[in-house]
Amino acid sequence: MSTTPVPPPGGPPPPGRRQRLRAWWADRHALPQFGYWLLSRGTVALGVCAALYVLNGVLIGWGDAYDVLIGITSPSAVRPQWCAWPLSLTGWAAIPAIVGGSAGYVITRQIQAHHARELSDVVDELRRLAEHPAPPAPPGGGE
Repeated sequence: MSTTPVPPPGGPPPPGRRQRLRAWWADRHALPQFGYWLLSRGTVALGVCAALYVLNGVLIGWGDAYDVLIGITSPSAVRPQWCAWPLSLTGWAAIPAIVGGSAGYVITRQIQAHHARELSDVVDELRRLAEHPAPPAPPGGGE
C-alpha cells in the first residue's frame, strides 16, 4: 500500500501566482518614493518612449529611429514625419527629464541621509555667531 501525503485539514490553499502578484502590487505603497514612482508612473513614461521607438523602428527603420531619438537626424529628414516628430520630442525633452529627475532624486536622498544636523539648529548657530560678542571683562577683577 502506498501512502499519499494528506494536506492538513481546514487550512487555506497556498496563494497562487495571481494572488501573489496582486499582493505585491498592493504593497507598492510601502516602497520608498523613488521605487513607487518608478513602478507607478515611471513604467508608463518609459513604456510610451519604448512604444514610440518601436513604432518608428518599424516605419522608418531602426537606425533612423535611433538617430531621430538622440538628435543626430532631424525628424523632417525622414518619411513618414508624423511619427518621427513625437519621437524626436521624446528624445529631446522626456528622456533627459526622466533621467535627470531620477538622478536628482537619488542624489538628494543620499545627501539627506548624511545630514547630521537639522537646518534650524544650523541657522540658530549662525545667528549666535553673527551677534556681537560682549566686551571683555576689565583686568584686575573690577575692584
